[in-house]
Amino acid sequence: QVQLVESGGGLVQAGGPLRLSCAPSGRTFSTYAMGWFRQAPGKEREFVAAISWSAYNTAYVDSVKGRFTISRDNAKNTVYLQMNSLKPEDTAVYYCAARLQYTSSSLYTRRDEYAYWGQGTQVTVST
Repeated sequence: QVQLVESGGGLVQAGGPLRLSCAPSGRTFSTYAMGWFRQAPGKEREFVAAISWSAYNTAYVDSVKGRFTISRDNAKNTVYLQMNSLKPEDTAVYYCAARLQYTSSSLYTRRDEYAYWGQGTQVTVST
């Protein structure tokens, strides 16, 4: 019954910031591991960032490490992706994903490890 809705996407100039949000419509995901993926036209959906349900453990793809920060507010049942120093190659549709987690420190970086997905939000970075 978990449904995810992304928001915060849009057009931004290179070097600028953007913050994405993912809110649930249905069950809370306070005990779910969360992730962000992105897909550019003609390319396969790729991993961007992940966070455990405890928020004590995070992981990032090398291309965004140091620029993007994933976080969550379990009281609001919301996960965020703060994107700084955006580059044109960051242009893609960004998807939020969730999966039930029993070990608080576990992280997941593969698409097939997530059971629930949002519809995506477009992020376009101009030069």
